[in-house]
Amino acid sequence: MSGKRDYYEVLGVPTNVGDRDIKKAYRKLALQFHPDRNPDNKDHAEEKFKEITEAYGVLADPQKRAAYDRYGHAGLGGAGSYAPDFSSSIFADFEDILGDLFGFGDLFGGGGGRRRTRAQRGEDRRYDLEIAFEEAATGFETNFKYLCYESCRQCRGQGTLGGAATCETCYGRGRIRHQQGFFTVARTCPQCQGAGQVIRNPCKKCNGEGRVRREKTLALQIPGGVEDGNRLRLRGEGDAGLNGGPRGDLYVVIHVKAHSVFDRENQDLFCSISLSLAQAALGTQVKVPTLGKEEKLKIPAGTQSGSTFRLRGRGFPRLDGRGKGDLYVTINVAVPTQLTREQRRLMEQLDEVLAHEIKAMPRKAFEHAVRDA
Repeated sequence: MSGKRDYYEVLGVPTNVGDRDIKKAYRKLALQFHPDRNPDNKDHAEEKFKEITEAYGVLADPQKRAAYDRYGHAGLGGAGSYAPDFSSSIFADFEDILGDLFGFGDLFGGGGGRRRTRAQRGEDRRYDLEIAFEEAATGFETNFKYLCYESCRQCRGQGTLGGAATCETCYGRGRIRHQQGFFTVARTCPQCQGAGQVIRNPCKKCNGEGRVRREKTLALQIPGGVEDGNRLRLRGEGDAGLNGGPRGDLYVVIHVKAHSVFDRENQDLFCSISLSLAQAALGTQVKVPTLGKEEKLKIPAGTQSGSTFRLRGRGFPRLDGRGKGDLYVTINVAVPTQLTREQRRLMEQLDEVLAHEIKAMPRKAFEHAVRDA
């Protein structure tokens, strides 16, 4: 029986884990046990680092993982006899996992030849767009300007007009190797920054970067129904990449101005209107504001303050195009704060009549009236 630990246990992942999570687990452990980060316990760190690297070499390779899942360590060429193939293609992504974090690439001395300049994706950009409440409801098309990096037209993104020469520090490899314990670490060349070449005649327009900062104008269709804080992603409208890399994306963040009448919750709108005591008691018909033209709303007699009426389909459109929200109108009965003598006399007469009716009302009916209110 092999004395080696189970590879899934080494990486701390379940047996049904996906490739992305395997890579994520290895990245985390490699950061934790890398010898450079454990100078006080380097021997233990090296052993742990070799163990997790061996586990990753198996579980990240579909064929080796299938053999291991079926036969265990014995399926890898005999119990306890497997050694990771550090020159295999499965470790080509080590530079992505650890190189950008530690500043080195070829950890185990694998690979050779001249390093090619790596294309880098351009950065994403953000643009904050403020729109009116009504514009968010109807949708509209707008043009806006923003700053981003564009590929230099003068040098066509190459950064040079006269070519480049092989770096004399790394001899075109892009990396300088150092011995670190049991393996060789290849750090990025400080002279050429990993390109393997040095620009002798940099483009004066972009200072050798291959891209310049410019103002760009875009047309954007804002869909009806957007909410405050929504982000619209425009693919490929961010910064130009380096060394022929793809462009980043542009994220347009929507800021909707507050409305003087309406509050919004998802696709529904809310507002309130005031009625006099007489209107609420006798019933009336009022005009209610909407995002379009005013709508007539019938108020039944005896409407209480705080009552809410719904107008279907008078809210915001749904982004998926499936109808609209509703408008909810809350009634506020306005109680007068100052009365003339005549108004007070009439109110007192009304109070006497109403008080007499309440006293004459049967007990159960009275309780029922209060409960419904």
